[in-house]
Amino acid sequence: MNVVDSSGWVEYFGGGPNAGIFAPPIQDVGNAIVPSICIFEVFRWVVRNQSEEEAVEAAALMRQGLVVPLDDELAIEAAAFSIDSELPMADSIILATARAYGATLWTQDAHFRDVEGVKYVVKRRKMG
Repeated sequence: MNVVDSSGWVEYFGGGPNAGIFAPPIQDVGNAIVPSICIFEVFRWVVRNQSEEEAVEAAALMRQGLVVPLDDELAIEAAAFSIDSELPMADSIILATARAYGATLWTQDAHFRDVEGVKYVVKRRKMG
C-alpha cells in the first residue's frame, strides 16, 4: 500500500523532474491510499497553476485509490504526530493515514526526511 503526499501528486501533475519517481505508486491505484486532505491541496494547486478542467481530471485520478476522510480517530493520531514531531497539520494527517493503513508514504517534503515508513525523494528544480 502507498500514500503519495501532496508534493508527490503536484510533482506528477506538474511534470516536475521527480514525476517519474512518483508515477509508479500513483498509477498503482489498487494499492493507493489517498488522504482526503491531499485532494484538497492538489486540486487547489492544479486550479491555480494549470486549469479547473485539469484539476477535475487530477481529482478523478486520485479518487481511483481508496480515499480516506479525516475522522475523529485519525485526527487524534495526527495531532499526536504533530506534537511529537512538530509536523504541520496536513503533513500529520497524511502521515497518520499512511500509518493507519500500513502504507509507505512517498514524498519530497523535507519534513519527512528521517521519518520511519517514508520514501523521501530530494526535490529537484526544473531546468531551463
